[in-house]
Amino acid sequence: MAETGTQGGETLLFLTDEQLRKGIEAMFFAYRGFTADPDRILDQHGYGRAHHRAIHFINRQPGLTVTTLLAVLGVTKQSLNRVLRTLIEDGLVENRVGRRDKRERHLYLTPAGEALERELSGAQRERMRSAYRAAGPQAVAGFRQVLEAMIDPDMRRHYQMMKDGG
Repeated sequence: MAETGTQGGETLLFLTDEQLRKGIEAMFFAYRGFTADPDRILDQHGYGRAHHRAIHFINRQPGLTVTTLLAVLGVTKQSLNRVLRTLIEDGLVENRVGRRDKRERHLYLTPAGEALERELSGAQRERMRSAYRAAGPQAVAGFRQVLEAMIDPDMRRHYQMMKDGG
């Protein structure tokens, strides 16, 4: 196998365990920072990360079915129902019966849900924007490639659907 290039003196195809460990640790600390701002906002409302994920994906695809959201989040139906019940009772999510299939439930954010989503994602977008600016366009493209390569094969379809906006 030929080397495809180096970055910071590290051969990209032949990483040592120590180099991989550093990447894993960076991912842990980055995730901690990435979730810290939304966690503070969620805590003020008595919500957790499961609520945030549901709000995020409902916002990304208004009218998303409960079945699709279950698949995207990879949680149990019981767990998702608890989260959705709270969000619906609190006036953040609206649950509509399907037009073609009355058994389907389609999810939409209410104006209050949209406002909370903007607050949550705004903090994360600012952190990402700052990091992207500091890293530069090539690093951003490379980072996205690495993240996409880490997505489980059975989740790629859902990711692609969200990435393509629908």
